Amino acid sequence: MLKPFRIAIDAFWRFNDDDGWAIASHIALSGLMALFPFMIFVTSLAAFFGSKELADNTAQLLLDTWPKEVAGPIAREIHDVLTNVRTDALTFGIALAIYFSSSGIESLRIGLNRAYDVGEQRHFWWLRLESIGYVLVGAAGLLALSFLVVLWPLIWAGAVMYVPALEPFRGVAAFVRYATASAVLVVALLVVHMWLPAGRRTLSEVAPGVIVTLVLWLIAGAAFGYYLGRFSYNYVTTYAGLASVMIALVFLYTTASIFIYGGELNAAIKDRRYAPAIQKEPEKTKVGRASD
Repeated sequence: MLKPFRIAIDAFWRFNDDDGWAIASHIALSGLMALFPFMIFVTSLAAFFGSKELADNTAQLLLDTWPKEVAGPIAREIHDVLTNVRTDALTFGIALAIYFSSSGIESLRIGLNRAYDVGEQRHFWWLRLESIGYVLVGAAGLLALSFLVVLWPLIWAGAVMYVPALEPFRGVAAFVRYATASAVLVVALLVVHMWLPAGRRTLSEVAPGVIVTLVLWLIAGAAFGYYLGRFSYNYVTTYAGLASVMIALVFLYTTASIFIYGGELNAAIKDRRYAPAIQKEPEKTKVGRASD
């Protein structure tokens, strides 16, 4: 019963020793800086295909897993930015948008490299190209999912037309939307833990940290939303017009800390798993020498 608790404590001390607090602040700021360029890029792609509704749904899908008290102000700011985006951003602003978006990916890589105690041997230009690839794949995936979300009401209406018994279950659409956002989050976490940092890890090696990350994110999101619902005026009176930005930064800092802790937890579990083998190795050496 004490073993999981000891592993959790070990992971916390690893997090503290690896400057997890400082890296979390770096991820939070980089994530906030990458969010708007990424949405501008996605919106430009959507506008290129002639669908403004698709861009709005992509932004909403990206923020569906955030507490509404945090997502609301950010969604309004994103909407204001998206309404002013032109299709020529694909021609003139795409390079900067992709570069700043990939910087957010790089901050995650730094945190996980520290957590898993691995050194980066790849060239910086290759890492940047890889991060840009993640941005492009993520944008295409979100657009595809958003397209399905846009089509969902039409699909459901057609299904009800042929099967009227489905009418009472119309509310399932909201559940499908949230489930889709949650699935995107889970897949993104698995991909990031397995392939973003140096080296390679199996699904079983990263699963504990991903599960704990998701559970802690749910708890932290509920607690932060509860706090903002009752004491949000503290931010307004302190930061005035910057309140929404500070709320987003505090939330991203919290989620980034939990994200890094998930990596540290996986590393702590791996250390515990291989510690007995390391301790037995000298004994085997001694036996071998005695037999010689």
